[in-house]
Amino acid sequence: MLNGRPYPLRLVLDQGYWTDTLMTAPSDDALKRDVELAKAMGFNGVRKHQKIEDPRYLYWADKLGLLVWEEMPSAYRFSARAIERSVREWIEAIERDYSHPCVIVWVPFNESWGVPNLTSTQAHRNAVEALYHLTRTLDATRPVIGNDGWEASATDILGIHDYEGDPEKLRAKYEVADPVRTLFDQRRPGGRILTLDGFPHRGQPIVLTEFGGIAYDKSSTVVYTWGYSRANNEQEYAELYSKLLQVANETFMFSGFCYTQFADTFQEANGLLTADRVPKIPLETISAATRGTRIDVTRI
Repeated sequence: MLNGRPYPLRLVLDQGYWTDTLMTAPSDDALKRDVELAKAMGFNGVRKHQKIEDPRYLYWADKLGLLVWEEMPSAYRFSARAIERSVREWIEAIERDYSHPCVIVWVPFNESWGVPNLTSTQAHRNAVEALYHLTRTLDATRPVIGNDGWEASATDILGIHDYEGDPEKLRAKYEVADPVRTLFDQRRPGGRILTLDGFPHRGQPIVLTEFGGIAYDKSSTVVYTWGYSRANNEQEYAELYSKLLQVANETFMFSGFCYTQFADTFQEANGLLTADRVPKIPLETISAATRGTRIDVTRI
């Protein structure tokens, strides 16, 4: 819901890297341009992945109208010191960005990174639940995802990560007679479960928070490039993107989606843009596909 009305989410995952300056934006104009590009590609929001973004980006998102999911970078391993620092830095991030209307969701953990033993170690579960409740205490107005992707416990949105590259197989997973029950029976990568024992689905919105990741190496200077699936030319790329986005838009159980990803990042050649922000296919084609429109790839 946004302003009291249903508002399906069309997000893109954005790691916020630049070729020459890495995690530091080269200019304010570059930040503004990233917001404009996300909107031009048909998205109404971004999931800032593993990065507390420059407040200037949030300013432009506020001004130009782009939703932001804010996510805490993960610790390398679990320790008391890592949790203490995560808590301190997360509080600082929330206090800094609380007044930005573009920020609509807080995400303290992703894919059990930094808390890898959630199914077997109580301290790891305690950390996720503590950060969830701390976040809700600091801001009772926004949804919080305790741990996005799988092994969910305390959460207001159930996020699913699924990089199935065959659009029909992806559709078949979620367009079934009893989709929620089927969903909970499925295993995530590495045999992980969707929710931890003791945390059944309580009617939270279900969002496909990572999918796609199609690699199309158009201008990379990296010797080895990687993606979850691969296209060899613009037509293949446009067709696969269009079909995956049709599934994401048409699947009834999803309240929204987040496509991976905004721009190429080092060896990850699965961006809609190259690392220097050049669209791999025309922006109008990306925008139409993002909104679920079937496109004619022969015209690309």
